[in-house]
Amino acid sequence: MPTSPEPLIEVEQPRDGVTVLRLNRPARLNAMTVELVDALHSELDRLAADNRCRVVVLTGAGRGFCAGLDLGGFGEVPGSEELGPVQSSMMVQTRIATLVQKIRRLPQVFVAAVNGAAAGGGLALVSACDIRIASDSAEFAVSFIRVGFSGCDIGTSWMLPRLVGAGRAHELMLTGRRFDAQEALRIGLLADVVPGEQLLERTDAAIDALLAAPPMSLALTKRGMWLALEMPSLDTAIEMENRQQVLTTATTDQPEAMAAFIERRTPIYENR
Repeated sequence: MPTSPEPLIEVEQPRDGVTVLRLNRPARLNAMTVELVDALHSELDRLAADNRCRVVVLTGAGRGFCAGLDLGGFGEVPGSEELGPVQSSMMVQTRIATLVQKIRRLPQVFVAAVNGAAAGGGLALVSACDIRIASDSAEFAVSFIRVGFSGCDIGTSWMLPRLVGAGRAHELMLTGRRFDAQEALRIGLLADVVPGEQLLERTDAAIDALLAAPPMSLALTKRGMWLALEMPSLDTAIEMENRQQVLTTATTDQPEAMAAFIERRTPIYENR
């Protein structure tokens, strides 16, 4: 009997409340094709309806995280066959770029476990995640300008300056140069760098800390911390924070979190 093809996104649920999404084109360093992008969209759409999942780990199979667009051929977005080249190109562009918008809008906290090269669209996926941890063998590059496109793509021109500062981000976008995990840590792109064999353990430790928070508190913190980067003033941010605090106080999980903290025990949350 013919064997079924390997899924382009491997999905694991190692424990309650956690989903692992693993990009699975290892022979191409998990470079993006229309099929891989569509598969990732499908998994993100599924997570939007999953109230039990609180943390998502995004990683890659093999020795790469994601090498960006597959320069051997991305493929056609379904529905673009009858369009002109400009219109078809816009469909491709939009289909890829909306991945980072979905990651940012979902209530789950995304942890990037960067196991290898993250370039172009791969770096954009890393930047869209909420916590970023890498193997010491990981490499990064904005890349777009190196293959003739604008260095501003897939949300990078907005996300990267907010993560590493405008001066460094501009240099990386303009040159497209590669930089290693230690530089990524030094400039603030990463929260931590560990030896490759410790990446899973370090990611699990981050998950432990995230799951210690009540579900609504975790989701609102993700939303609030990114919204604060777009707010024009301290007063605006405080108004948002005030409302978040009142909302969490009204849940039954908040007093449970406080009691567990005082009693030094593991909290039991009901997401109510």
